[in-house]
Amino acid sequence: MSEREEEYSASNIQVLEGLEAVRKRPAMYIGDISEKGLHHLVYEVVDNSIDEALAGYATDISVTINEDNSITVVDNGRGIPVDMHEKEHKSALEVVLTVLHAGGKFDKGSYKVSGGLHGVGVSCVNALSTYLRAEVRRNGKIYAQEYSCGKPTTGLMVIGESDTTGTSVTFKPDGSIFTTTVYDYSILANRLRDLAFLNAGITLHLTDLRTLTADGKPVSETFYSREGLREFVRYIDQNKESLINDIIDLRTEKNGIPVEVAFTYNTTSNENVFSFVNNINTIEGGTHLTGFRRGLTATLKKYAEDNNLLKNAKVEINSDDFRDGLTAVVSVKVMEPQFEGQTKTKLGNTEVMGAVQVAVSEALRDYLEEHPRESKTIVDKVILAAQARKAAADARQKVLRKTPLVGGGLPGKLTDCSSRTAEDCEIFLVEGDSAGGTAKQARNNQTQAILPLRGKILNVEKAQEHRVFDSQEITNLFKALRVTPGTEEDPKALNISKLAYHKIIIMTDADVDGAHIATLLMTFFFRKMRPIIENGYLYLAQPPLYKCTCGKVEDYCWTEQQVQAFITKNGDRTKVQRFKGLGEMDEDELRLTTMDPEHRILKQVHISDAAEADRVFSMLMGEDVAQRRDFIEENATYATIDA
Repeated sequence: MSEREEEYSASNIQVLEGLEAVRKRPAMYIGDISEKGLHHLVYEVVDNSIDEALAGYATDISVTINEDNSITVVDNGRGIPVDMHEKEHKSALEVVLTVLHAGGKFDKGSYKVSGGLHGVGVSCVNALSTYLRAEVRRNGKIYAQEYSCGKPTTGLMVIGESDTTGTSVTFKPDGSIFTTTVYDYSILANRLRDLAFLNAGITLHLTDLRTLTADGKPVSETFYSREGLREFVRYIDQNKESLINDIIDLRTEKNGIPVEVAFTYNTTSNENVFSFVNNINTIEGGTHLTGFRRGLTATLKKYAEDNNLLKNAKVEINSDDFRDGLTAVVSVKVMEPQFEGQTKTKLGNTEVMGAVQVAVSEALRDYLEEHPRESKTIVDKVILAAQARKAAADARQKVLRKTPLVGGGLPGKLTDCSSRTAEDCEIFLVEGDSAGGTAKQARNNQTQAILPLRGKILNVEKAQEHRVFDSQEITNLFKALRVTPGTEEDPKALNISKLAYHKIIIMTDADVDGAHIATLLMTFFFRKMRPIIENGYLYLAQPPLYKCTCGKVEDYCWTEQQVQAFITKNGDRTKVQRFKGLGEMDEDELRLTTMDPEHRILKQVHISDAAEADRVFSMLMGEDVAQRRDFIEENATYATIDA
């Protein structure tokens, strides 16, 4: 063992406080106790392995979903220390697994940077698992210890010998705490894919023992990236038409801060910038994103002015025009990151802004000088963006002039609720006037508003921005929700300060057309009103598909399995009515099954991986027919066909 490796021992593990509160208030530590929190447990364990990789000790990480929905994470790092901790009088492994805010990441000598900011990581996972087993390969031996609900059930055992090093953690989440304990393979795959792109040269494996392929082997994927962020940008933009063939990238260190950036331009008008700090997706951005945008716009603008490329622009160019069609990934590693809030979604370190701005300016300046043809193409795109912005601004005024914010009225078809407390209010976006009429009769007048939509709304994935605001249905959505485009900080952002409803519920028929309308609406919210989704305000109603009746006994069913269960219980004389649309229900049925908060089922729309969501929306709703056809062919066997 090298002298450097020997430095990582029990003395490096610093303890800040105990673990008692985790089981009582789990959401304070992992975000929530639903599907998001369940998967967060895996991220915490994987982040520990990634920390080993960032420190230069691990190259291979494996995640396995076991048949019982337990998880096993294995790495080839140094192995968690097992020697006695001087202060706690127990093994360092037990300290890491049972004490909150205990870990090498609080000792600067152990890890230069770390993704697990709050250090609650593996101890939280242990507290929220009915079973956890840790195995450590270290010092030529294999050590093991088992736990339940955060408490050790065995002592530290030596169970064998090993000529390799590393850590293996197997845990089973506590079903009495989490609302679901079933892991979603795709969610974990997206996270591991991101980690592979963000950490070039590290191999990550994902295996699902619950699902077998046609040849009887477990479903598995391996994620590895040699080029890192260049490949990440290429992956995100694979369904978009490139404006330039190059991906501009940099990997450097400024003021002691490692900075990695990759970006390119496509022919769309959408800006997609994804920012990360120590592998944490900073959804709300922060100082690193500000530094990137400043470096980009200042350098591009200076190049365009110095080379007299703006002479034909008939509108004033502003900083937002340089972001049209931009796809970028910004990743920084910060020794002591300061996040706003425990959710780790906005970076606050002011020193990072300058580091990223300087790095981006230098790299972009060199690229522009060396690639004059591509540089002119980018500037021409900026000019077109400015012209489109002017047209969109004129179209936006149609929204602004008629919103309550400036004294106008609400859409004529909106049936509003009487309450003005947004937290209590919800609006149903209903397909067609017929269903809208029934919904008006079924609603709670105090808290439920109804907005009927006429047919299929515009596909905003394909439309230019000024066309979006020419659409009457989309204008009605802005007006009804009381939101407007543009904030003081960002003209492209959505202002939701006057949002009237904290539940926006898409309610469409349970058929192909209804699914298409719901998809068009979700595309609109993702592209034009993403903060609505990010704040948890968007939902999908789940009307029943069947009404089962046998004599005086009746019930509503959402699946064929529920129908069969009803028949089994009540006999073969059961009559089964298949609802084709909301209009087939009377107001009492619609209220009871789909609108009454006491009985209805709602699906909350959330974004687990923004980059992957962007790629899928571009594929399914964009111009590339071939990519969409390939996706349909690959997934046709999973579709539920409405015969």
